[in-house]
Amino acid sequence: MNKIISSEITHKRVLFLAFPVVLSNATIPILGAVDTAVVGQMGLATPIGAVGIAAVILTAIFWLFGFLRMGISGLTAQALGEGNNIEANALLIRSLTIGFAIGLFFIVVQAPLFFGALWLSPASMEVKSLAKEYLDIRIYSGPAVIGLYGITGWLIAKEKTKSVFFIQFFMNSINILLDVIFVLRFDMGVAGVAYASLIAEWTGLLIGIWVTKEAFGNRLWKNKNYIFDTVQLKRMAVVNSDILVRTLLLQAAILSFMFFGSSFDDETLAANQILIQFLHIASYGLDGFAVASESLVGKAVGAKKIDNFRQTVKMTSMWGAITVIIMAIFFGLFGGILISLMTTSNDVQYITVQYLPWMIIAPLIGAASWMLDGIFIGATRTADMRNMMLISFAIYIVSLFIFLPSFGNHGLWLALIVFYMARGITLGLRFKKIELTMISN
Repeated sequence: MNKIISSEITHKRVLFLAFPVVLSNATIPILGAVDTAVVGQMGLATPIGAVGIAAVILTAIFWLFGFLRMGISGLTAQALGEGNNIEANALLIRSLTIGFAIGLFFIVVQAPLFFGALWLSPASMEVKSLAKEYLDIRIYSGPAVIGLYGITGWLIAKEKTKSVFFIQFFMNSINILLDVIFVLRFDMGVAGVAYASLIAEWTGLLIGIWVTKEAFGNRLWKNKNYIFDTVQLKRMAVVNSDILVRTLLLQAAILSFMFFGSSFDDETLAANQILIQFLHIASYGLDGFAVASESLVGKAVGAKKIDNFRQTVKMTSMWGAITVIIMAIFFGLFGGILISLMTTSNDVQYITVQYLPWMIIAPLIGAASWMLDGIFIGATRTADMRNMMLISFAIYIVSLFIFLPSFGNHGLWLALIVFYMARGITLGLRFKKIELTMISN
């Protein structure tokens, strides 16, 4: 049996997997923070809100197909656990093919798509106009972004998280550099931020293909009968469709949060956009240990090793808890300083500080749901993920109707916290089913 499968689960192995992902993911909200900070130097709330709304729309569109990362991660890890390296490589090729096709589709339908998304937003016309400028440019990175999801999932399953970090770090470094050049040097405004992302994301895809070249070395990509095998495609479709529904509901929750927030005023919208960057920092930091769960749980399930499964859950959960506690303390101590670095507008700074306590609560409440996501992805218990998200989303909608009219923007944040809590509780209730299935098999 492959050494990587038979080796025991240790703290060193978990940290070896998680730490590069933590570093990699940490660059993502840093990039968002730099985008916000760069346009914030213009001294106006409108560009900050425009980039925030546009980025949320594109993230919602692209991340709907984040199932390619999560689905490929779980399926590839299980294939490796079974010792089926050919299927593991085929999964990467399938995901790239699907990713490119989806990205091209969104380029074709961009006009009605963006019209509908911006029509739903109650933001001011000035914010919408700048957001449209951003969207019209960055949509052309679609094939690169979605294709890179599959590459990332495959590398995670192979426990090559250092390569994930290399790709993300290099891509985001280019993006940040171009942000500064295009916006601060050439005064390109919101369009400069969009062009920086477009160039960086295509560069990231090319690096990813180079890093995963081993999957193409046996000319498997020419074997169309195997790549498009109906049995394997059906399994991939079932897993990915479940995750798609789950992700649709998750993105609907995030989009509704931003849209309801934009109904107050431009300053509150800008404040929420800044605080969302804090939330991203927390979730991406914790995601390293969720990703470790995906890979190690997947291999344990594929190899039918219940002890490895239990040890993985124990160790990744422990490190996840330590991480969110550190995050909450950090935001409590230094949140005000970070806010002042992200905008020069005194009004936006003042409003953002009023809602900062939610950023201390959010990581602590959201930790369980983020960690359980990794476990369920690795075990490919995607139907449970879908069903529990349906329940949690319904609870979130009810919370919005209860809290938003009475407490305004504070009610909006409270509803989001309730959503995270519901996700953690509902997934936790289904956790034992994974163990029972492994034992029965």
